Amino acid sequence: MPRASASAAKRGRSRVVPPRKGAVGKKSAAKPAAKPNGPVRAAAKPPARAVERVRSERVLQGGRSTTVEPASSTSRGKYVYCIIDSGDPLRFGPIGIGADPSDVYTVHYKNLAAVVSDAPLEVLDSTRENVLAHERVNETVMREHTVIPMSFGTIFKTREDIVELLRSAAEAFGDVLNKMQNKLEFGLKVLWDRDQAIREVEAEDEDISRLKKEISGQKGPTYFARMQYGRLIDSALQSRSERYVADILDQLRDVSVASRINKPIGDKMIMNAAFLISRDQESAFDAKVKQIASRFDKLTFKYTGPWPPYNFVNIRLKLERA
Repeated sequence: MPRASASAAKRGRSRVVPPRKGAVGKKSAAKPAAKPNGPVRAAAKPPARAVERVRSERVLQGGRSTTVEPASSTSRGKYVYCIIDSGDPLRFGPIGIGADPSDVYTVHYKNLAAVVSDAPLEVLDSTRENVLAHERVNETVMREHTVIPMSFGTIFKTREDIVELLRSAAEAFGDVLNKMQNKLEFGLKVLWDRDQAIREVEAEDEDISRLKKEISGQKGPTYFARMQYGRLIDSALQSRSERYVADILDQLRDVSVASRINKPIGDKMIMNAAFLISRDQESAFDAKVKQIASRFDKLTFKYTGPWPPYNFVNIRLKLERA
């Protein structure tokens, strides 16, 4: 049985912003890649953007049409990008997945609509072009609609299968759309220079400083001393990074609806968080992130968004496989 990812409470480009005192760097327009998660699942979370956020450009203006669905071959399925609240048929133009971008339109059940395009009935490769097309459609739709993002690679065999999805999960979709109304996701990754942090710890902690001197002065085996030194360094770095994260989260609490802390990636990253923001708080959130970045001159901030609420939507559906 295919599974789709719904519980409710998670977008942008990125460039590493080098830390410098009192300044916030700009980011470039490099796009993230979503992970293929199998049929009908909530979309995977996207990656990061630098401290000064650059809004992604609208690829095509969304519009209305009396035609709900273009003619398609029986050998083609329906690729689903997201779910929105709309009783009117919509068309978003040729911005979908494919070498020749496919037309994107809506399939409806009452006031629920799936944003779809025609696609071959086959496993879709997660190439850069395909992932960017998936994200481009979600970006376009979310400018005027609250969206429930679907996983990359979600394909149904027929229009009727999509209608059944909407019908069977109407209550769950409606609840999530209500909770996510006029909300956006932003990502914030914070990195530090680990070697510099170690030097600071060695200078500030008397026990670590003394132990380092003992190790450097010993001529015989130093295995146990080095083990103790390593444990003390790890503990000190953990405490320091936790203080940074707690301080940043505390300052962003008043301008966000919710936050989610994800596992940091690599030794340099100390914070990997997603924030759910009300549309009317977007400017306040921007300003606060820049203010925080200017305070922590030894840290590097990667700020991304806006995204659909990837980190704050988790819908699970049981569907009958054709």
